[in-house]
Amino acid sequence: MRLTPQEQAILAELRADPLLDAAALADRLGTTRASVSVALSNLTRKGAILGRGYVVRGEAGVVVVGGAVMDVKARSTAALDLATSNPGQVTTNPGGVGRNIAENLARLGTPTHLVAAVGADTFGDELLAHARTAGVRLEHVVVGPQPTGTYLAVLDSDGDLSVAVSDMSATDSLTVADVEPARALVQHSDLLVVDGNIPFDVATWLCSVAAASDVPVVVEPVSVVKAARLRGLFSPDRPVLAVTPNIAELAALVDHEVADTVPAITRAAAELHDRGVRHVWVRRGARGSLLSSAPAPADGSTGRPAVSTDPKVSSAVVDVTGAGDSMTAGFVHALLRDDDPVAAAAFGQATAALTTESVHTVRPDLTSALVTGRLTSQGTR
Repeated sequence: MRLTPQEQAILAELRADPLLDAAALADRLGTTRASVSVALSNLTRKGAILGRGYVVRGEAGVVVVGGAVMDVKARSTAALDLATSNPGQVTTNPGGVGRNIAENLARLGTPTHLVAAVGADTFGDELLAHARTAGVRLEHVVVGPQPTGTYLAVLDSDGDLSVAVSDMSATDSLTVADVEPARALVQHSDLLVVDGNIPFDVATWLCSVAAASDVPVVVEPVSVVKAARLRGLFSPDRPVLAVTPNIAELAALVDHEVADTVPAITRAAAELHDRGVRHVWVRRGARGSLLSSAPAPADGSTGRPAVSTDPKVSSAVVDVTGAGDSMTAGFVHALLRDDDPVAAAAFGQATAALTTESVHTVRPDLTSALVTGRLTSQGTR
């Protein structure tokens, strides 16, 4: 939901005093009653104010629909020897791509709702309690018969992922009927994040609901397998604000190999632009990232996409788990505060760098100020 500066000013006044009428609002804002009446009508249509007396709807912020799992991480204390036992440490932390993105967003200060499936079990209870403590809204979480998902990751002594296995049966069982109660929430949100873990029909339904209400959508492909499943999601009549693949996921999205070069990535991104994706932000590991942005439809421009490459923000890597999710969250947070896409990508990279320096899947002391400080220290802001 995008509001004009006047609409934002009116909302601020109504939050302070919901009983103000149009005349009083016009007087306070130094404008005409007719202008305020039009703005009030628009605010009602957009769902920002409800019913009589100008009851103000709470800020919807971002709706994240995706996976919520328990991460079980094993890190070797020495070089990994395959097919045998290795000494190391094992930790358990709340995870799941959608849940991670939601918690990162909440810690950065963005109002965030999570729609996900968990089981009626100890892991599910722990996941929800942790997310709630971080500030994530959970009214639309689905508690179903499948056990809460589990993600088992084995890391080498440098903290890099060697192998992982995930049990996503609860997420796989999500249906459109399960998420239907969140329709109004999505329609009145500022942005929808779709985690590629959810079933394709659910993702399609969500993107269609968002498109009908002009709600921007960011899609996180998650993995090569999940990205391939998402190929049919992108369509000009169901536009997507941004998709955030790595090179392998980009290749899966366009269904052909993509070399890790700027020209090759740009050509592949153009295929997604033609299918209604505004920004294609490709993660390139040590090479940083590449952001390809198509001209805005409102510009009436038919020019070539703008391409920006950004170096990786340096960090002392402790654990890479959750870094990509924090990267997406930082990008979304910065876009919603009206950073331009290139600056938003830099903010996302800095968020990821800070995450890799922590043993936690989501860094518990993460704040927007912390990320800004990292950017400043790196001379990128």
